[in-house]
Amino acid sequence: MSKVNLKKLAAALNVSISTVSKALKDSHEIGQETKSKVLEKAKEMGYKANPYATYMRNLKSKTIAIVIPEMTNNFFLQVINGAESIAREKDYHLLIYITHEDAQKEIDIINHLQNGRVDGILMSLSSTTTDYTHLTECIDNNIPIIFFDRICHEIETVKIITDDFAGGFAATEHLIQNGCKHIAYLSISKHLSIDNKRMQGYLEAMEKHGLKIDKKRIVACSNDEKHNYQKIKRLLNTDTKTDGIFACVESLALTTYRVCQELAVKIPQKLKVLCFANLRTADILNPPLTTITQPAHEMGIAAASQLFRYLDRKNAQISNENIIIKSALTVRGSTCLAGAK
Repeated sequence: MSKVNLKKLAAALNVSISTVSKALKDSHEIGQETKSKVLEKAKEMGYKANPYATYMRNLKSKTIAIVIPEMTNNFFLQVINGAESIAREKDYHLLIYITHEDAQKEIDIINHLQNGRVDGILMSLSSTTTDYTHLTECIDNNIPIIFFDRICHEIETVKIITDDFAGGFAATEHLIQNGCKHIAYLSISKHLSIDNKRMQGYLEAMEKHGLKIDKKRIVACSNDEKHNYQKIKRLLNTDTKTDGIFACVESLALTTYRVCQELAVKIPQKLKVLCFANLRTADILNPPLTTITQPAHEMGIAAASQLFRYLDRKNAQISNENIIIKSALTVRGSTCLAGAK
């Protein structure tokens, strides 16, 4: 017989894991009737709290974790540098975990971290994550999570973000102001908050300037590079009117460059390209890539600072707030002809 945990107990009662956890801790937030039902069901199912796990959670590991979806994106490297600088100031170690955009791997990592290994977690979601039970269970086990960039709106905690809607709007409007009328948007995942906000900015800018939004130009990409290459190639082969591409993330812009090289499509003469990116090589691409540059290092500092703000105050209640740090449009040769900036 499998061990009864908070998740199974919550499912049996048809309530949230948070409700079960608080009821078992005799929290004032839960009514007496609910507490009684939870305790009765816990006894019936043979639920037993793990005293060792509780003991371990009350110790300080002097370690925090950062969970990221990938390492190839320079954005995450800069976030790690920012977070590590704060951890070092606090005499803490920083462990790095990579989900490789795999929801199950993300679940395994979070479950692994609930054994007293870390005091708190900085996190950016995998593009394939659609269920957040593992995260709520982690928080209910007194391990705080601070989100950055790819956030979960459903979980009440601090979230460090950039102004993705405004950045998406500015990116699209820049293309329009440089002569583009048939702009495509390359999406990475409908499950990600950053993608949805950037697309909203794209749609709003197109509408503001009275440009037709063609659904065929909103291209749903994924984490499969070969798949993305074929989709972008198909777009440019079948829709010769497309004169601008706004890529949600830098990997899709780089794939667009490769497709254009194969098809002999000149950037920016025939097609203008930009994306959200912190790519250090943006200046030396041919042509240099116009980007919405995110304050990644500052986001790492902010995320770690918020986590330690909580860890430094024993039993403090973590706030539910969005901290927004502005991005900036960096214009380069992929959207402007020489001398036209």
